[in-house]
Amino acid sequence: MTLFGVLFLIVTSTVLAGSVTIKTVVFPCESSNTYVEMLPQKPLNLRAFTLCMRVATELTGRREIILFAYRTRDFDELNVWRELDGRLSFYLSGEGVFFKVPELGPLETHLCFTWDSGSGAATLFMDGRRSSTKIYKKGHAVRSGGKVILGQDPDSYLGGFDGKQSFVGEICDVNMWDSVLSDSTIRDMSSMNSVPRGNVFDWESTELKVNGNVEVVNREL
Repeated sequence: MTLFGVLFLIVTSTVLAGSVTIKTVVFPCESSNTYVEMLPQKPLNLRAFTLCMRVATELTGRREIILFAYRTRDFDELNVWRELDGRLSFYLSGEGVFFKVPELGPLETHLCFTWDSGSGAATLFMDGRRSSTKIYKKGHAVRSGGKVILGQDPDSYLGGFDGKQSFVGEICDVNMWDSVLSDSTIRDMSSMNSVPRGNVFDWESTELKVNGNVEVVNREL
């Protein structure tokens, strides 16, 4: 074997050995009963958070899309939306905070939402780029004891779904921390660099409970 052939095999083996597999949740069509429940590593009793995910969807036009929902028996504690007009938002038990950013599409987008109760500072990162800071729900606390689901907006405790608000597309790499991560850490995460694993949700180890027509597939990064 030539020296070139040996080097090629070494490089190829290194690339294959270093590949990373990640699970991806695919919601193939609009539905009023399809969702995935995520089981947290610790109670969602939060006075700050960073919530990140990668999403891709071909849904267009004036349609609400739920991206993440955490509900207790009486309240929507934390919901993340794409609004009718394309803005992204999150809601903490009441009125939301809104970010005017480029619309989501079929090409995967990395999103991170951060919030701190002490200052009320709320920000959105899209593919590592930071939005302007909004002041929202200063002094508020997210309460524990609920359920986190992907794919649907529960108007009651794990019920009351509306198919016209359901998520259609692909979502993965959903991670959550009980603190606000630094801008540089979020940029590293967006670029697939190694960062500390989520201590509320760690996508690599979080247990998923699948309900309805949804597929969990593995892909190599």
